[in-house]
Amino acid sequence: MTETSILSHPAADQPRIAASFEFFPPKNQAMEDTLWTTVQRLEPLAPHFVSVTYGAGGSTRERTHRTVKRIVDETSLRPAAHLTCVGATRAEVDEVIRDYWDAGIRHIVALRGDPPAGAGTAYAPHPGGYANGADLTAGIRRIADFEVSVSAYPERHPDSADWDEDIDNLKRKADAGATRAVTQFFFDNDLFEAYLERVAKAGITLPIVPGILPIHNFQQVTRFAGSCGASVPRELARRFEGLEDDADTRRLVAAAVAAEQVLDLESRGISDFHFYTMNRWELVYALCHLLGMRGENDVSQAA
Repeated sequence: MTETSILSHPAADQPRIAASFEFFPPKNQAMEDTLWTTVQRLEPLAPHFVSVTYGAGGSTRERTHRTVKRIVDETSLRPAAHLTCVGATRAEVDEVIRDYWDAGIRHIVALRGDPPAGAGTAYAPHPGGYANGADLTAGIRRIADFEVSVSAYPERHPDSADWDEDIDNLKRKADAGATRAVTQFFFDNDLFEAYLERVAKAGITLPIVPGILPIHNFQQVTRFAGSCGASVPRELARRFEGLEDDADTRRLVAAAVAAEQVLDLESRGISDFHFYTMNRWELVYALCHLLGMRGENDVSQAA
């Protein structure tokens, strides 16, 4: 990492990177208020798009649709709605796709989804439903000219028997018409770089965007990582040791860890990032600032 790459940034109208943000639909009014504070603080950064998650089995279908529709109606942001294959027939999923198009949504994040019984259990397609992410991507593209983002796994999907199967699954998504792939979160950038090499070796030209998860709660992230096949480096765990009752220091350590990761990725030539915000703006805003994104109200532009 050079001194220039850390300390300088381009002109405000020439951002060095592109970023996208992920939100989840709120369950109550307090969470709604938190989400919209986050949306309002991140909107001036002009992200490439923002996505809204979709609960297992369509459990948040209405809340997801309502959140995405509000983003369309009340902001300048370009929303992408998540959609899974779980717990619905093709006809039911197609209805959701058409509803999104009618609501002005032009971007869908197409996912197979977790098994209804939860992560770690065997997955079986719904009778009469879409079989997987590639099948869903093809179905979306048949209905309308959506932009379609799909998932990718730098440490291999837990259901993939080996790397050949995993990369072949990504190729099927690309062949079905996917626009880009966004990765599961990871904390070891070497794993991401090795994944890009595997993808390139397979002749896949689909853009691969790293998914970045700022660590707001280390224990929670560790449990989540264990359920989805993501590793937590021992050195990362050591950084949070002894801070269980020290929230202020945890926030500082989390900021340092996330900054190191994104700046290192940038030094490796990565210019597009997807941030899992957890509906919190502070750390994501700071990371984008470090990477050279400047909002309309950023006073540093006047310097």
